[in-house]
Amino acid sequence: MKVAVAAELAPAKTFIPLMERFDANYIALSHGKGVEELLEPYCQRIYSIGESRRSNGNKAFIATRILSDIKKAVKALRESKPEILLTCGNAGDVRKSIVAAKLLRIPVLHIEQDIYNPIEMIAFADIITAPSKEYKEYLETNYHLKNVKNIEGYPHALYVKNLKLEDPRIVKKRYNLHEFILAVLGGDLKTQDIPPLIRKLETLQENILLAPFRFDKKYIEKNITSQKIHVLEGFVDLPSLMKASKAMIYAAGMGVTIEASVLGVPSIKIAGFHRQHASIDLCEKIGIPIAKIEDIDSIIHDLKPPKSDYLLSTAEKSVEKLIKLLESSQPRGPRGGFKSFKKIWKARSKFK
Repeated sequence: MKVAVAAELAPAKTFIPLMERFDANYIALSHGKGVEELLEPYCQRIYSIGESRRSNGNKAFIATRILSDIKKAVKALRESKPEILLTCGNAGDVRKSIVAAKLLRIPVLHIEQDIYNPIEMIAFADIITAPSKEYKEYLETNYHLKNVKNIEGYPHALYVKNLKLEDPRIVKKRYNLHEFILAVLGGDLKTQDIPPLIRKLETLQENILLAPFRFDKKYIEKNITSQKIHVLEGFVDLPSLMKASKAMIYAAGMGVTIEASVLGVPSIKIAGFHRQHASIDLCEKIGIPIAKIEDIDSIIHDLKPPKSDYLLSTAEKSVEKLIKLLESSQPRGPRGGFKSFKKIWKARSKFK
């Protein structure tokens, strides 16, 4: 069986436990270097379908680039001829890959984790999976999605459990630090949140390694006055940095939340502009506090490791359920279609 996969870096980790257990010929549609490095050991070939980009800028230029990327995805799928496309996450690479698959009449199985903010193109997926019965019902009720399957967990947790991490002593030695707090800036922040966050981090008087990810490193550095804050550059081994840290402060979603839980990293999730998010639900379940930027200093020294029992007890079963879906007959069935597309589009507008 030939299987294509498409996701950005964090959700792509969801595929790996499946790829390690389900014998197939895999190809990947990729948006960036981090994904290529992650999936290369498991794939016969990785096709570049462009570069990840933010939605600001000239609309005509962005539209042209999106169409160009869709053409690249169509070309890759036409050449590789997969029997099914697996997607996970809500980034542009998933949107473009699903469009390409639909144009070529290739079935799509989408693994949904961000229940409140899915990408609108999953309305045209043949099968959608949810991590719980409650989330399955939410997708069906709120978006009128069809053929939603409950896999009862997060495969990503199994990936983290089996991960070979760098020795924390080596990590600390690399940065010449005895101990440090890790700060991760992700999609829960807007540009205007950066200056107050940096000021708050500086008041902690702690060594901080800061992973800017979605933000420009130069912009971050312009706001820093303390020598205790060190901005990381490029693709980094985030799980190893987590494990070596004394605590983590992050503004990201499901991927970082799952990794913090399984690795037992005392953490604070910043209350960003996503007021309703599956990662918030998960934080409440596993014991990661959610705090406004101005409240970080009042709780940073009283953190406890999050609980991992829930995630680890269900991860293996979730992978087994995914395998059964792939082993079943050709997954063509009822889809939400344009009605679901409109409902998701309206829901996503709250997050912009």
